[in-house]
Amino acid sequence: MLIDIAGLRPERVAVVPSPLAELGMALHALSEPGHHPGLQGWVTGVTARLDPHLADRMCDADFLWRTTFSDLFLPYAGIPGGALPGATLAEELDLLDKLTDEQFVDAALEFSCPMPSYGEGPGTLADPAQRRRALELAAARGPRQARFSELVLTDPPRIRAWLRQFLRDCDEAFFAEAWSRLRHQLTADARHKADLLRHKGLAEALAAVSPAVTLDESGTRITVDKLSVGRTATRDGALLLIPTSFGWPHLSVLYRPGWQPTLHYPVGSPELAAPPSVEQLALRMTALSHPVRMRLARYLARSSYTTSELAQALGMTAPEISRHLSVLKKADLITTRRRGRYVQHQLDLAVLARLGSDFLEGILR
Repeated sequence: MLIDIAGLRPERVAVVPSPLAELGMALHALSEPGHHPGLQGWVTGVTARLDPHLADRMCDADFLWRTTFSDLFLPYAGIPGGALPGATLAEELDLLDKLTDEQFVDAALEFSCPMPSYGEGPGTLADPAQRRRALELAAARGPRQARFSELVLTDPPRIRAWLRQFLRDCDEAFFAEAWSRLRHQLTADARHKADLLRHKGLAEALAAVSPAVTLDESGTRITVDKLSVGRTATRDGALLLIPTSFGWPHLSVLYRPGWQPTLHYPVGSPELAAPPSVEQLALRMTALSHPVRMRLARYLARSSYTTSELAQALGMTAPEISRHLSVLKKADLITTRRRGRYVQHQLDLAVLARLGSDFLEGILR
């Protein structure tokens, strides 16, 4: 994931908490609690006291926040001329109202009927061919998506009013209490990142956002190490960084054409200090997928062995064993140490034990 920031001035980088974005992540956590094991207690408590009518409404359009969450929860990024998140949910709902119907519809359809090139051309609302295609794709995804897409295309004001009232009801039911507790943590984190940006520069601030976010040496491109692929550029020379407490392990990038690039990053998470890159994770998974290397791992998990000992145990030649050990070592799955004239190899159990959580974090990042 790449963000072109050529010409971006430091004062045009804003680090600001967003109550609407946090409500979006709260809805996501309620819909996909398996993504957020650290929130199990909160999810259980909210679900137990949730009004059944509100719970039903939450299911009506959960595709807006179940996959990750819709760009509608970051409306300020789409405001012409640029805007910052509001201090309250009410202020941000007013910003949501400032999106044009075309912007609202294209963002709302992203998960109900994902169009291959959303945001380009006249937009789904204005293009009859795109409307027909959107309805076909929505029907293929299920009756709820089909019904929602039909309504959003034929009567955008109705859906906009429904969504606004639904979000207000969620605020009253559970989010206002959570936000009163979380906003201080998010404000403190935003202040810390802003201080880093001011005193040490953008590279240091991005490194503090996540080890998966890096700035190239020229200072013109941000790389976000994710399995998803996308590219965007700063609009009106601005970049938004939005902290989230509910968000781990998701590190989201808004890259909708014409909208302001936004990094939505988790804070206060159990994330490792230096999680493996997607490339390193792929190396480890590939290394362990070979049956010979799986057998080697069985031996090396129990004790340290020399190459010749492993060759004898597996009935293979030393050069064959060396090639497999080289793959495991390149993936940082084994350690080596010299004992006199012998070199012994052993599986790094700590790395292997983290592999499952690393994989989960990598695919959900």
